[in-house]
Amino acid sequence: MRTGTFMIVLATALALTAIEVAAHGNHDTGSAVATPLPSKGFGLISPAEAAARVEVDERGGHRFIRADGLADHVTGQFPNRGNPNAIAAQSYSFRMPLKPARAQAPTFYPPRQLFGIAINGVAFDPNTAEFWNNDRGWMIEALSGVVPLGLDRNNAHVQPDGAYHYHAVPTGLVDRLQYRTRPAMIGWAADGFPIYAHVGYRDPRNPASGLVELRSGYRLRQGVREGGPGGRPDGTYARDYEHVVNGGDLDQCNGREGVTPEFPGGTYYYVVTPTFPFVPRCFVGTADASFTKAAPHGRGGPGGPGGPPGGRGGPPPGYPPPR
Repeated sequence: MRTGTFMIVLATALALTAIEVAAHGNHDTGSAVATPLPSKGFGLISPAEAAARVEVDERGGHRFIRADGLADHVTGQFPNRGNPNAIAAQSYSFRMPLKPARAQAPTFYPPRQLFGIAINGVAFDPNTAEFWNNDRGWMIEALSGVVPLGLDRNNAHVQPDGAYHYHAVPTGLVDRLQYRTRPAMIGWAADGFPIYAHVGYRDPRNPASGLVELRSGYRLRQGVREGGPGGRPDGTYARDYEHVVNGGDLDQCNGREGVTPEFPGGTYYYVVTPTFPFVPRCFVGTADASFTKAAPHGRGGPGGPGGPPGGRGGPPPGYPPPR
C-alpha cells in the first residue's frame, strides 16, 4: 500500500495490503445469535453488480479512507418487507490514527456514532433508532427480531439514505477470507485499532496455539428488568446484557491484546462475534470525529465530521454497563 497516494481498489479483487455477506436473514430472539438463512423470495444482487471501491492513503500519522459503501459480495434484495430502503452509493471520508493509543477508560458510544469501516468500504453500525416506549434507555437490539428490520444474510440492511451497513458478522465478506486457517482482518475501528472476524488464536500471543472461535464475555442478565418494559431479560434490548470479567475471551469492548498475521509484534484488536455485542459497543481508544453521523441510526445517513463522539465514564442510556 503506497503512502501519499490514494489507491483505488475494486473490492472484488481485495487488493489492499493487510486485507486479505446474501439473502434475507432471520432475527434470533432467544440466544441473540446471528444465524444466516437461505433466500426467502427477495431475490439476490449478483457480485457483478456489487462493485465496491475503497481508497486508502497513509500520511501525517493518519490513515484516510474514502469509500462508496457498496458491498463487494452478494446482498439481499432491498427494498424488502422489513426495510423499505434501496442501496445507494455513499461518499464516505474517514480518518484514524496510524498508531492508535489506548485511553484511560473505554468510551461507550451513542447511536449517532459509526463503530468502524470494513475493508470493502461498508460501515459497521450496530445501533438502532428503535426503543421501548420511545425511552432511549431501552434500545432494541437489531438481531433480536422484535422489530422487523429486513436484515439480510450478511446481518446488514439499509439506512433511509441508502447506506448499506453491518450489524454483526459480515458473512459474505468473511466467507471470502481465510478465516478458518488464520485470523482474518475485516476492517478498522474509528479509533484506529483493527477489527477481526470471530476466529483467533487460542493463546492470543502464540500463533502455534491453534484457532478457536473467540467468545464474547457478555451474557443475559439474571432476574427481572429494573424499570422500563419489565419482564425477564431475553435479548430484546441492549441493556438485557451484562459483561462478566473473564466470562469469555474478550473484554467489555469485545477486543483483546494479541498477535495477528498483520501485527506479528502484537496489538489491541476488536472482534466481531456471532453473539452479543456482535459489533463492539465501546472504544478503548479515541474515535475520530469523522465517524460521527449527522443523525441517529435510522433517521438519517452517516455523514462526515460531526460533533464529538460519546463521553467517558460509563455507558449512556441503552447500553449494558460493565459488571
